[in-house]
Amino acid sequence: MKGAVSICFLSLLLLQATAEEEEDVTSVLRDRSHIDETLRLAMEEKAGDYAAALERLRKIYHTSIKPMEQAYKYNELRQHEISDGEITSKPMVLFLGPWSVGKSSMINYLLGLHDSPYQLYTGAEPTTSEFTVIMHGEKIRSVEGIVMAADSSRSFSPLEKFGQNFLEKLIGIEMPHKLLERVTFVDTPGIIENRKQQERGYPFNDVCQWFIDRADLIFVVFDPTKLDVGLELEMLFRQLKGRESQIRIILNKADNLATQDLMRVYGALFWSLAPLINVTEPPRVYVSSFWPYEYAPDTSRELFKREEISLLEDLNQVIENRMENKIAFIRQHGIRVRIHGLLVDRYVQTFKEKMSFFSDPELVFQEIVDDPDKFYIFKSILAKTNVSKFDLPNRDAYRDFFGINPITNFKPLSAQCSYIGGCLLDKIEKAITTELPALLSSINSGKQPGLSSCEATGCGEKPKNRYRKN
Repeated sequence: MKGAVSICFLSLLLLQATAEEEEDVTSVLRDRSHIDETLRLAMEEKAGDYAAALERLRKIYHTSIKPMEQAYKYNELRQHEISDGEITSKPMVLFLGPWSVGKSSMINYLLGLHDSPYQLYTGAEPTTSEFTVIMHGEKIRSVEGIVMAADSSRSFSPLEKFGQNFLEKLIGIEMPHKLLERVTFVDTPGIIENRKQQERGYPFNDVCQWFIDRADLIFVVFDPTKLDVGLELEMLFRQLKGRESQIRIILNKADNLATQDLMRVYGALFWSLAPLINVTEPPRVYVSSFWPYEYAPDTSRELFKREEISLLEDLNQVIENRMENKIAFIRQHGIRVRIHGLLVDRYVQTFKEKMSFFSDPELVFQEIVDDPDKFYIFKSILAKTNVSKFDLPNRDAYRDFFGINPITNFKPLSAQCSYIGGCLLDKIEKAITTELPALLSSINSGKQPGLSSCEATGCGEKPKNRYRKN
């Protein structure tokens, strides 16, 4: 009996010693100096040049693109209104993925918030129930979603359309941080596959789509225990279609597995995501553990460190190219508005040509909307203008568009001219072909003034393939 008690006592001591050893390992904080170095947070930026370029971009949009956008009600077709806050906003990094995979811990790690009163709450259970926007401010404070939506100077006022229930689930956190001067982080509620969307009390997928449309970089985070793809995650990847260049897939908590098990999990993640991502080459998956503690012993520490630096370089590239990305985005938006204006103009002209004294206006236009190919609506646009067929919108969308906006509400483009303001089509053409490219050239010519010509151009190095593993 005494021998059995002794064995139990020794076992307890052994378990206690093992637990203390594991606690010592997890209590050792990792060196974060590589984050500041990779993101170049110590470098000072020329804020004046950036602000002047933003003001020029805002002026081009308001004088050359927005008039046609308003004249032909483009926002009712695509539901994406561009505000001044969106033009002047910082790049947005969006964190998506299942619950408790380490999204909030990753933000805490990047911002150095661990063990501070301001760190995002983390845990093994679903902890983030709100959309949390972490942004720069002069002092640390939280901002309610209702206040964020009401402030026209921010880029979040359009979120008011999702209702008060959602605004109660939106919160902003401001803090004076060097990284947040250049980028804004958005933490999202984790995907829970056994929960119906209506139980959230607001249109979760529609809100996610709003953030996806505006994100410059999208981190989709997984961990080795949550690789299953359910209906909600499948819907999320459908919403990400067309944004593959912004997506970065992260396999987090990788140091919890031995090397052999990690290889199997990596393969399982690819197998799960392959049907959801429609790209020729497989997506780039970053494998590491994004939290402040040291990697677990006997794991691939050097590999995890290199993967982390590679992801930080991607983030830094988005930060450094933020002005170019904004110009490209506004130009892309202008091209879509121009195509929409040309199409509405063609619908108006066709309607006037087919109308006669005895015609029924509703029947005539219904025939045009139901079969636009019969009247060469879309083909005429491709034939007369420099429009790619791949940029043409869905034809069915115009049936719904004109169902809300009668054709008689619109004037042809030839009538959208004034002696002082000029013609809408000429102004938007000039913005697309001349003004925005010239602004982009001026930014590129003065890019990275503090670097040598070799560092700024890469000295002829081949660009990295963001989808291929380096």
